[in-house]
Amino acid sequence: MACRAILSIDEGTTNSKAVLVSDNGSVLSRGSCPVEIHHPKPGWVEQDANKIWSSTIAAIATCLENSPTTEISAIGISNQRESVLAWDRTTGEPIGPVITWQCRRTMQACDTLRAAGNEAMVIAKTGLPLDPLFPAAKIRWLLENHCQFKADDDVCFGTVDSWLIWKFTGAAIHATDASNAARTQLYNIRSGEWDTELCDLFGTDPALLPVVQDSSGVFGTTKKVDGLPDGIPIASAIGDSHGALFGHCAFNSGDSKVTLGTGSSIMANIQEFIEPPKGITTTIAWQLKGDPTYAFEGNILVSASVLPWTAELLGLANVDALLELAQSVDDTLGVNLVPAHVGLGSPHWNADARGLIDGLTFGTGPAHVAHAAALSMALQICDVFDIMKANIPTDAGFLSVDGGPSRNTFIMQKVADYLNHPVTIRENSEASAIGAAFLAGLEVGFWSGPDEIAGLDRRDRTLEPNLDETTRSSVRANWFKSIARSTHGT
Repeated sequence: MACRAILSIDEGTTNSKAVLVSDNGSVLSRGSCPVEIHHPKPGWVEQDANKIWSSTIAAIATCLENSPTTEISAIGISNQRESVLAWDRTTGEPIGPVITWQCRRTMQACDTLRAAGNEAMVIAKTGLPLDPLFPAAKIRWLLENHCQFKADDDVCFGTVDSWLIWKFTGAAIHATDASNAARTQLYNIRSGEWDTELCDLFGTDPALLPVVQDSSGVFGTTKKVDGLPDGIPIASAIGDSHGALFGHCAFNSGDSKVTLGTGSSIMANIQEFIEPPKGITTTIAWQLKGDPTYAFEGNILVSASVLPWTAELLGLANVDALLELAQSVDDTLGVNLVPAHVGLGSPHWNADARGLIDGLTFGTGPAHVAHAAALSMALQICDVFDIMKANIPTDAGFLSVDGGPSRNTFIMQKVADYLNHPVTIRENSEASAIGAAFLAGLEVGFWSGPDEIAGLDRRDRTLEPNLDETTRSSVRANWFKSIARSTHGT
């Protein structure tokens, strides 16, 4: 007898993943396929939209091969956020590259808008500062550099979820969800609509943008998708970090999560809109039945990606060798590695900052540098989490972690120690995909609501902080000095 499941797509920066999730919340099968990344100029990061789609299809094929008798009840989508693309509405072909969230090509444009006094208005409407991370300035760049010979009604713009929805539905539906729209810097997260003033500021016609829907709901059905029958509902879409928050069942104010990956996202449920404190953004976590739930978020630009870089720098074979070396010493001997390789994100938001290894002495060895690379992940999380805790109207709730590095107890213990807060490690690290599956399952009747989802059996483990306050304070004070040096005192 066939088992019913949700097919959940997690289209990330480096890999497309497909996961089958059963009605008890367990993962039945997985598939993955890498996605190429290109760096045509220093600071520029882009991808090919067609290759994103082909990698998604390949991931689905692998996933379904591992569970051939499963009946797919619906498809859910989580996606890398802030990456944006344009495509021809008639031919369906991409126009120019996918400009990824890491790309800094619009830094000057953002600086110009800030100098003209626009940032306060942008933050008040979107919860986001003017920064190259966000898509609005990238859309303007695509318009000026790739779409200048296209009539307006021939062009679609969207984040990666909307591209996947377009492809899954056979070019029938141009749509996105509120969580992804909230990250574009063109969507007013208070009024819940594409904002005319913001679109004018970034030179974008709202008619080119997707229709915004709830995070849980039918966007359309599959049509002519390799390896899938027609008629499967696309029943959810959500940004990957938002999906992870939902996947962790962080349904109450103060509940938070850290998604560790190429960069990291720290997100905390705040229920209602609160104008963001300096260094933090406010966003829509998800929207159900027209009702948005809000969250604080801090985006770290370079997190786990510092580990392979440091391994190569030290001449080590891989990240496992780096972390083994890091654990061979008790501390960094005063060394800090600030991974500002593409600038600093939250809470510093300094695009001009650059990475550095600070505090070197003749006593420093490779192990201390390796330890500092791992520790940088925890210390950056602390910088963000401190601001969140001070501004959440309720007490901090649970903190969960997901993503590949969450499997490493050494790194996660550092997070618990320097946050001075228990850290819950989910056994299943595919939190973004799980969250998208939960949202799709709500739409097709797998679960009656968030309370039933929260009651599903989960096998988690919690790490308690185990560090004295003197050491914690000393290490963090030293870290702040290194951060200041990486920003040249600015």
